[in-house]
Amino acid sequence: MGPERKNMGPERKNMSPERKNMSPERKNMGPGGNELRSRVGWLATASSVALLVAACGSSSRPSMTPSAFTSSHGPPARVAIGTARGPHGTYLTGASGRALYLWVGDSDGASNCSGDCANAWPPVIARASTASGGAIAAALGSVIRSDGSEQVSYHGHPLYYSTADPGPGTTHAEGRDSFGASWWLVAPTGAAITTKGGSATATTLGY
Repeated sequence: MGPERKNMGPERKNMSPERKNMSPERKNMGPGGNELRSRVGWLATASSVALLVAACGSSSRPSMTPSAFTSSHGPPARVAIGTARGPHGTYLTGASGRALYLWVGDSDGASNCSGDCANAWPPVIARASTASGGAIAAALGSVIRSDGSEQVSYHGHPLYYSTADPGPGTTHAEGRDSFGASWWLVAPTGAAITTKGGSATATTLGY
């Protein structure tokens, strides 16, 4: 048995070079694995940055949607019409102190703004209205819209909000020409506050 065991020794020695030859291959796998991990890490970082930029861009310009002017339970039973003062003078306000507008495209006692127009310029819908501040209670009224809802009016002018105004104290929609006619803030007298040449003038419309 002794010689046979001695003969096995060279075979074991012959196996060692093969094992040694495997080590370079394992070493060669290292850089490839590192490169793959680097690419995966770069893609994950780029995706995170893109999502962050998109989130920031979507919130950079706040705006109001038509649903922001009504509750989930429908139009309010009553809305208070008040006044506020700004660069254009004293103007009417509605819910939460938001600016109110009249549209030159309307006719006396009727609203001609519906569809896309009403989405951009939400009508003041309520079953009743009260006056506060400098608003005149006797000037308040209502008109029946084409869908049967009641829209608050003031001296016969149907009243609207604007989705261009992000909140109370803003009057970004003043003087805009939209849907074929101009939109103006409303003075407590019921006249349109027209801004021309940097000065505001209360102008009585013909309807």
